[in-house]
Amino acid sequence: MITVLVISDQSLQRLALTTLMARDPDLAVIGEATGTDQAAAMSAELCPDVVVLDRNLSSEDSLQTISRLAHPARAPFRSGSSRLVDRPRRVLVVNLVSADTYAVAALRAGARGLVLDSARAADLIAAVRTVAAGGAVIPAEQTRSLLETVRRHQDPVPPAPARDLDQLTARERQVLAAIAAGWSNAEIAAWLTIAHATVKAHVSSVLRKIGARARVEAVSFAYDTGLVHAPSTSLPARYL
Repeated sequence: MITVLVISDQSLQRLALTTLMARDPDLAVIGEATGTDQAAAMSAELCPDVVVLDRNLSSEDSLQTISRLAHPARAPFRSGSSRLVDRPRRVLVVNLVSADTYAVAALRAGARGLVLDSARAADLIAAVRTVAAGGAVIPAEQTRSLLETVRRHQDPVPPAPARDLDQLTARERQVLAAIAAGWSNAEIAAWLTIAHATVKAHVSSVLRKIGARARVEAVSFAYDTGLVHAPSTSLPARYL
């Protein structure tokens, strides 16, 4: 059973999210919160597997909530206390289609995934499962716009040494280049003529090796290491 804490300052939205997830027998909504302080307190008390945060909260409040849940302050251990020290939570954000700058900020604050508010119920439930299992979720249709946003707002930093790429196999570099071009798993599978499940395995391996939580961080890594250069939806010539 995957336990879920729902956060939204909109009562109808909380009801909608709770009702939707109640349809899945493997999901259990164990609490609802309306703001940062309440969310942090309930998270520490209930220890949910996933926190679903509705983007209807203001940007400042929602980013603060993500940060507090993903990076909780360590409580001092008290002898004889049965209460566990609060653990980082896996936060899934229900995001607006046009809020790409916010999406990048949410990922940097510690969110493990984004789901568009126009997503199907099945997609939201699948995203909750993925995040609960330790994975990361970014809508394929939002990857390209997020790429542009990352590039516009990225602070100038010296290029990462090429040896950082040495940890990746040749096939994993191909997959990373395709991710940086904004390709979906289905497009990568068709290009490389491999199974969709194999692509997912390669993507997971790439994210794990470079220490990224989500595809948008892999995009930044691809540019920082010089694997790809100008933002484009096409692959570098050496990968065609």
